[in-house]
Amino acid sequence: MAPRSAPTARQRRLGLELRKMRVAAGMTTEYAAGLLGVPRTNVPNMESGRSGISPERVRTLADNYGCADQDLVHALAAMAADRDKGWWESYRGQLPEALLDIAEMEWHAERVRIAVSVHLPGLLQTKEHARAVFEAVIPALPPEEVEVRVSQRMDRQQVLDRPAPPELDVIIHEAALRMEFGGSKVARRQLEHLLRMSERDAVTLRVIPFKAGGFPGAGQSVVYVEAPVPQLDTVELDSTHGPEFIDSEAQLSKYRAVLAAAESVALARTASRDFIRTLATEL
Repeated sequence: MAPRSAPTARQRRLGLELRKMRVAAGMTTEYAAGLLGVPRTNVPNMESGRSGISPERVRTLADNYGCADQDLVHALAAMAADRDKGWWESYRGQLPEALLDIAEMEWHAERVRIAVSVHLPGLLQTKEHARAVFEAVIPALPPEEVEVRVSQRMDRQQVLDRPAPPELDVIIHEAALRMEFGGSKVARRQLEHLLRMSERDAVTLRVIPFKAGGFPGAGQSVVYVEAPVPQLDTVELDSTHGPEFIDSEAQLSKYRAVLAAAESVALARTASRDFIRTLATEL
């Protein structure tokens, strides 16, 4: 089978974890190839996500690398076993690959923790709000491209409608709640939508009011996606040049601290709903 030309972030992550495991064990690509009975060149392709690998081969490598963390090995084997194409693949060739990677990451998440200061989380946006956001980008997008992005953002939200959705913990700064993308009517409907979503068992929504003052990480939005094991967690940061994915333990630890700081100054769930409800009546 020919190597993949554009592996997804999840496929790259599987390969990266296998490479980290091999390097930690002090093993060469030749050694790994010998274990699997494949040409040496196959190993770099597996470790870059350009080639697939079976769960059995993942376990073979992990055992011979001396990995004692069976939870991690099981999680990696499960990633290797997942060969189904997700709904987001229907957008391949129409949208930047990073947007598809976000959808794939959310779909496989155990829990998603979000802290936002200006933009509301895509998983909680209304169609009208999302359209206004995409109409405000530079360079401007043609109307048909705006609609494709809106459609994909709405499709991302189906993860919350699954029988067992991931937990969604969201902290929203008052600044984001007061941004009137699309005008006051769209903004009011958006706030009402947040209130409805906050009533779901899997959704925890809390607000940081202006009067809370400063706190670490106040200048950026953070999406922390928890995997079945902590070693496979990922942070996604938005920027003007597109999403950035971070997975080093040092950075993951830093962003866990940032989220903890935001949680420490946020209002409680009920008080947060009351706060949003008050803002909605002002529009």
